[in-house]
Amino acid sequence: MRVRGSSRARPGTLERRGRGLADRLCPRPRILFVGINPSLRSAELGHHFAGPGNPFWRLLAAAGLVPGPFGFADDARLPGLGLALTNIVSRATRSAEEITAGEYEQGRRVLARKIRRIDPEVVAFVGVTAYRRFTGSGAAGGSGPKPERLGRARVFVVPNPSGRNAAYPGFRDKLSWYRRLARYRGTTPRRSRPSPHTPAY
Repeated sequence: MRVRGSSRARPGTLERRGRGLADRLCPRPRILFVGINPSLRSAELGHHFAGPGNPFWRLLAAAGLVPGPFGFADDARLPGLGLALTNIVSRATRSAEEITAGEYEQGRRVLARKIRRIDPEVVAFVGVTAYRRFTGSGAAGGSGPKPERLGRARVFVVPNPSGRNAAYPGFRDKLSWYRRLARYRGTTPRRSRPSPHTPAY
């Protein structure tokens, strides 16, 4: 029987209420996943990546990052697993194209403070668009490890799980990168101080 998570994080975790959708945060997570913003469906249900057919949670389970079965209703369990999840912009929209430049600018500042506060080991951007929206349009494309340091955190990009992602159309195309993230998290010790590549906000 699957354990269903509530919309509240467990005691001792850090949680920020956005516009109807809570972050899933904890101190010093192994991985902080960062999306662009919630979908209308996710905001309605109060859970991340809750769109019909979105394979994000199946990808995490298949990569061994969470115990399976695991679905969007279990997202409040992430802090107990040493994982965290947030978005650059808190406002839910039908499309990311509806987000304004001002919202991105504010979201980058908020996310930078959040990263400093919870001190993750790895920041994993869910999709190269999320990564570029935070680090800048000139950032290298593609999935995998990136040169920036965000505080002491290393940076990794996994494919956007959307079925409309033409660069990674199939489940297995995406899964290989989520598995690489699982391996990446266990390599390379943290630096004791931020890298000069760390963006300043």
